[in-house]
Amino acid sequence: MSDLPPHDSDQPDPLDSFDEIVAAETDRDPDLAVIEAGSRTLRTQGGPPEADVPTRPEDPEVDKALREVEGELATRWGETKLEPSVSRISALMDVLGEPQRSYPSIHITGTNGKTSTARMIEALLGAFELRTGRYTSPHVQSITERISLDGTPITAERFIETYQDIKPYVEMVDGQQEFRLSFFEVLTGMAYAAFADAPVDVAVVEVGMGGSWDATNVIDGDVAVVTPIDLDHTDRLGETHAEIAGEKSGIIKQDATVILAQQPVDAAQVLLKKAVDVDATVAREGLEFGVVARQVAVGGQLLTLRGLGGEYEEVYLPLHGAYQAHNAAVALAAVEAFFGVGAQRAERLDIDAVRKAFAAVSSPGRLEVVRRSPTVVLDAAHNPAGARATADAVGEAFDFSRLIGVVGASGDKNVRGLLEAFEPLFAEIVVTQNSSHRAMDADELAAVAVEVFGEERVQVEPRLPDALEAAITLAEEEGEFAGGGVLVTGSVITVGEARLLLGRG
Repeated sequence: MSDLPPHDSDQPDPLDSFDEIVAAETDRDPDLAVIEAGSRTLRTQGGPPEADVPTRPEDPEVDKALREVEGELATRWGETKLEPSVSRISALMDVLGEPQRSYPSIHITGTNGKTSTARMIEALLGAFELRTGRYTSPHVQSITERISLDGTPITAERFIETYQDIKPYVEMVDGQQEFRLSFFEVLTGMAYAAFADAPVDVAVVEVGMGGSWDATNVIDGDVAVVTPIDLDHTDRLGETHAEIAGEKSGIIKQDATVILAQQPVDAAQVLLKKAVDVDATVAREGLEFGVVARQVAVGGQLLTLRGLGGEYEEVYLPLHGAYQAHNAAVALAAVEAFFGVGAQRAERLDIDAVRKAFAAVSSPGRLEVVRRSPTVVLDAAHNPAGARATADAVGEAFDFSRLIGVVGASGDKNVRGLLEAFEPLFAEIVVTQNSSHRAMDADELAAVAVEVFGEERVQVEPRLPDALEAAITLAEEEGEFAGGGVLVTGSVITVGEARLLLGRG
């Protein structure tokens, strides 16, 4: 795909304008830079469509059964305790009859943007009447969010049934292995089994962490997607972009098509070398595809995307931020590659279907507006790169005169880097902690925040409900029409718990 495919006669010659895109995309910061398309005239406090986050089951018996399943899963290794091997999940797939081999798949890794990109890919495939299965992590509120069929999280009843179906096989593998299957490995087995049982036409699978030894990596993805790589989970994946890319490159399989978002140079070199080693075909953001233009619009942004088969104009995306535009370009290229565009076909996909799909995309907890007067926005940024992207997007999409931050972070993250990214954005910050055992103690977080923000700008409220109330009170000091707002961030768990407290779910 390094050569641009020929165009339909009604399409402009790509070489007339795409050289400019190449130059701009090559030089830009991978997460933050904006390829502008004229003046920005519309500003908004709107958000994406109502997100599809399931609530607790209304039937008490179903709720009880789901809690029992959650309790059993909780006895297993959590997602942060890992033994780098796919031996256990491979053994489970073997006794289940290799369900992951019964459908093609698109496999997604990277540091930031994986879930949003997965949701966009799912929406695009659904617009072309394919039955989809999507597996993403972590969840915002309900564990059932992780496994979706046809764009909707599976019901609690189906989640319970799937668990009970594979439970005997899980216990069989547990007895044969040095370590029991982990929480994430069991969920991965459930997803692959549910997709085979549906059955789906294609699975969209997000890695849990890394790539080579991630539990999801028992599939041979026809398309491998690598979103921007940055420094995160350095204790497990490596301390440099190149080392992290080496681990994540493990999802690139023989003869696959690889869709690469803009990457740091050393990461790109590692990924391209792996593609060469396995005879994979590569399409790179900024060369074979990219964002031609973007303009802030009410509730999101209006895009012109350059795909592998042509240009897609007037694509409305109801998500904020330059990074979401680049996620959209990656998702479009991945779906084009899945359909053979750029390799077997030269024409673009049906543009009406593409527009319809992107217009319906939601991504819970990603710059999600959950309250007005004052406006409260939730965003799951949990590392410095994600925080920088979020800060840039908030400044572009919202017209806050004074923004209060509510931050609850995990102790194993680069908390200082995250706070430094938000420092220019927040007038004041309320530090708190979520209910996870991984949560950083509020007082410890406050000590770092004082060093970054200064003591007079930091307030400590260990309980999240108190932190939200304090932040809303501070924002209201601006007056009803003065433009004060609240951004809740730092962790997916913090965002999920805040979402529940604020009446979403």
